[in-house]
Amino acid sequence: MAEALLAAEGLTRRFGGLAANQDVNLVLERGVLHALLGPNGAGKSTCINMLSGDLPPSEGAIRFKGDDITGLAAHERSRIGIGRSYQRTNIFPGFTVLENCRLAAQSRNQRAWRIFTDALGLTDTVERARSAIAEAGLAGREDRVAGTLSHGEQRQLEIAMVLATDAEVLLLDEPLAGMGSEESAQMVTLLNRLKETRAILLVEHDMDAVFAVADRITVMVNGQVLESGPPDQIRNSPDVQQAYLGQEGAHD
Repeated sequence: MAEALLAAEGLTRRFGGLAANQDVNLVLERGVLHALLGPNGAGKSTCINMLSGDLPPSEGAIRFKGDDITGLAAHERSRIGIGRSYQRTNIFPGFTVLENCRLAAQSRNQRAWRIFTDALGLTDTVERARSAIAEAGLAGREDRVAGTLSHGEQRQLEIAMVLATDAEVLLLDEPLAGMGSEESAQMVTLLNRLKETRAILLVEHDMDAVFAVADRITVMVNGQVLESGPPDQIRNSPDVQQAYLGQEGAHD
């Protein structure tokens, strides 16, 4: 039986009189890639923002390994093992690949700040950064300036930065956005490899990629869960086809 790492129970988020999410339940398990789909305005971004701690829920609870973390901020969730990537690439373009990942790895450490400490002398931090770079498929590019990487490599770097924090749960918001077919195929291969030891929530609009990599899919409409199940069930669902799959170019 898969190990449940992150569970959302009755998540609701209101903006004034509008319920962007209403009574959403999700369970993210180690070894399972769970895709979150839905048409424009379905509430996917609101949901992932609540899970990451970027947005507090109006109602409901979020548990990590059984512990209630609803009140934890995003940086506190990062330190316990919940990592997040964003729709827009979020890297330091003037720093090298290694420097980007080292900074991410340092964010997990609880050590006193010493202004004259040589960061490269923090052996455990640097090794964790190098390991994350290799796992994300960027071995050999450690000294490249991040801003000179291709778009696909920058998305890989963002995932490497998440991995450098030792995240057990990966919340990935459109990691394939803007990629060509070759880069998308590389990212699907990476996601398949990463999910072996982690729980992944994937928000993505590339339907071919979703059905190639997802073990479970939840479809949202109007802030609520319409249907959740294995890919074949979702692919063949008349309700899902009407609500989402037939709408080309929909975005949240």
